[in-house]
Amino acid sequence: MSNKQTPSDFLKQIIGRPVVVKLNSGVDYRGVLACLDGYMNIALEQTEEYVNGQLKNKYGDAFIRGNNVLYISTQKRRG
Repeated sequence: MSNKQTPSDFLKQIIGRPVVVKLNSGVDYRGVLACLDGYMNIALEQTEEYVNGQLKNKYGDAFIRGNNVLYISTQKRRG
């Protein structure tokens, strides 16, 4: 019995959850995934920008163009 999950399935499951979005430039954005489209354009809420692991800025909402995205991963909630 195989439990295959497509990338699209994964992305649908993580909407509303904390994520890390890594850009091609090496910058990380951490926030709550609000939505995304087929081009991987991403809307984040409660966004924090990290450069070289250091917090650089905090934003309310942020929009990231899909062609800049290296990967998206889920982020463990800070407790």
